[in-house]
Formats: sequence, C-alpha cells, structure tokens
Amino acid sequence: MTVVASYLYRDGNREEEVPLAAKPFDTAENEFVWIGVSSPTEMEMEALKAMFGLHPLAVEDALAGKQVSKIDVYGDQLFVVVKTAHLEGDRIAYGEICVFVGKGHLVSVRHGPSLSRSLREQLERSPQLLAHGPDYVLHGIVDSAVDGYLPMVETIEDRVLELEKHILSSFLEPEQIRRIFRMRRQVLKFQRVLGPMGEVVGKLTHLDLPCVNVNARPFFGDVHDHVRRVESLVGGLREIMTSVFEASSLLEQQRQGAITRQLASWAAILAVPTAIAGIYGMNFRNMPELKTENGYYVVLGVIALMCAVLYGRFKKSGWL
Repeated sequence: MTVVASYLYRDGNREEEVPLAAKPFDTAENEFVWIGVSSPTEMEMEALKAMFGLHPLAVEDALAGKQVSKIDVYGDQLFVVVKTAHLEGDRIAYGEICVFVGKGHLVSVRHGPSLSRSLREQLERSPQLLAHGPDYVLHGIVDSAVDGYLPMVETIEDRVLELEKHILSSFLEPEQIRRIFRMRRQVLKFQRVLGPMGEVVGKLTHLDLPCVNVNARPFFGDVHDHVRRVESLVGGLREIMTSVFEASSLLEQQRQGAITRQLASWAAILAVPTAIAGIYGMNFRNMPELKTENGYYVVLGVIALMCAVLYGRFKKSGWL
C-alpha cells in the first residue's frame, strides 16, 4: 500500500502526521484525521479497521475494488464509492475511490488513477471550510471526480464532430467506422457509470445522513447539477454519433445512386451503336443497305445524332 497522506487536522489546519497502527485512534471535538491510501493489502486495511472501527463489509468492498458507485450507511459511519474516469486514446479508463466517513475521521482508499494531486492542498488553503469536518473533504473528493467527467466528454464530442465533417467530403474509411463504434461503446458504458454516480450525489444532497451536516448539502447539490449536465451532454453525444451513422449511410447511398445513374446513362448511350453495329454485323446476303453508296456515313451520322440526343436528355435530367 502507498500511504498518500495521513494527517490530523485541528480547526481546519494540518497539525501532525498520523502513523497507521492497529489500535483505536481518538480525536477531540475540533479535530479529524484524513488518511489517503492506494491499493491496500488486507493487513493494512485491518489496521485502519482497528483504528476507526470500520465496518467489515465496507472493508471487504474497499479491498475488492470494481464496485459501482454507491453509498452505504453503517451505524454512524458512511461508506461511499466514487468512480473516476479519464481518456486513454479513445478508451475511457476508470478508477475507484472508496471513502469511509465517520465522526473525526475520513479514510480514502484509491484503486486506479488518482485525482488531482492538488486536491488536499486546495482544501488546506481553506481552513475555514476544512474546520467543518470530514463531510467537506468528502465533497471535495466527489466534486473532483465529477469535474473530470466534463472535459473527457467534450474531447470525445470534438473527435466525433471531426468525423462528422469528414463524411461530408468523402467516404468513411473502415478504420474510421470502427473507431466510431469503439467510441460509442465507451459512451454507453460511461452512461452506466453516470447513473449510479448521480444517485450517490442525489442522496448526499437530499437525505439526512450521518456525518453529513445540513450546511454541506448545498455543496453536494452543486455537484449534482454537474452530474446532470454531464448526463445531458452524454445524451447529446449519443445522438450525434447516431446522426453520423445515419448521415454516412445516406450519403453513401446517394453517392452509389449517382454512380448507378451515370452508369445506366452511359450504358443506354452505348447501346445505340452496339445495336446498330450488331444489326449490320449479321451475315445475311439480302441486306439492301449494304449496297448503299453513302450508307456508312449515314449510319455513323445516325449513331452520332442518337447518342447526342440521349446525352443531352440525360444531362438535362441530372443523370450525367
């Protein structure tokens, strides 16, 4: 396990580092401990469990990882699972932060990519808010995770719009089509992450939960608004992807139709000399036109005239 940070805060100010020890840790009324760890082992989680009386089921979930976003109440403690997300190429990579919140302590267990390194520093620059306790730290963690969603969705949207511009001038290449399908799968999966995340923030905003002060609810309400905004953008992004598929299909059909009409027009024009040449290519003796002095030139003129008339008609109708 990597202990990211482990400090005691008094009246919102950092006071001293707190070492991990498998024994109860007590705090005063105006104090709380914030411990951040990454990928802990069972032994290390047992030490944290002994220090703060963490619930066994919550400890088990924190060790397992790969949980959906959720919020559980265990007596006077909260267990909150928050999903983080960031782009790796066209793929959305997910992380997870399990947060134990109790009176006088907050333990964050991270799996996967970290949040902004400056989160703790930002909160420590506002000791008047940090003095309110662990619920404001919980808000900072949830808010930082949700803030990472918006630029990621906007980046995907920009890439899809670039492909949309491309289809207006040329056919989509097979790799581009596969890329759209990959991004669409990523967006659908992200929607399944957003739903539970919205429920978690909604509960923190509206429900009477232990360790969450009434005065902290407006802060969580602001995060809830951010989640709804991202959900709206993702819904619009799905519509854009659908429109790209539909536009690409319609434009391809239109281009194929235009090519088909051109081929049909030229086939009709070439059918005239083919038919006439076929008639005079028959090996019959009794063909009066064969003895006509200027028959060759007359036939060429008829062929040229009929081809010109057909070409003009097809040109006028837009087939050529």
